[in-house]
Amino acid sequence: MNGIDQLDGRLIALLTDEPRIGVLECSRRLGVARGTVQARLDRLAERGVIRGFGPEIDPSALGYDVTAFVTLQIRQVRGHDPVAERLAEIPEVIEAHTITGAGDMLCRIVARSNQDLQRVIDQIVDVQGVERASTTIALATPVRQRTLPLVRSAAGGNLDSAPRR
Repeated sequence: MNGIDQLDGRLIALLTDEPRIGVLECSRRLGVARGTVQARLDRLAERGVIRGFGPEIDPSALGYDVTAFVTLQIRQVRGHDPVAERLAEIPEVIEAHTITGAGDMLCRIVARSNQDLQRVIDQIVDVQGVERASTTIALATPVRQRTLPLVRSAAGGNLDSAPRR
């Protein structure tokens, strides 16, 4: 089963809105047994729908005020994996995706300033296998990373119908 139902969607929405809420409170708000909530959470985690319960960190609150996207062209001899492994060692590389099109890999990176961005880019282009890098600096983030609209769609619609007691 790849989809989620309304209850899964409502549970995910509730945890998205209030990540520190407990299983017992979830069951109360959703109007289902505690065991049902726990079983749903376990199943969603096992299937990889829910990947974690850790805090969401804002890089700018840690002093990383610059966000940039770097498109990399890499030598195809060894493939993407060795490059990805080296990129994972650079703390400022917060995402990397293999892509189609003009480049081979797209990275989201952060830096403390434009000058610091140059340092991070220098580290990236120093990775063996990287042939070329093209960088675009983000000026603003009008739509932050989000998944709740996908959850609503996958669950079949409105998830705001959780009973409130």
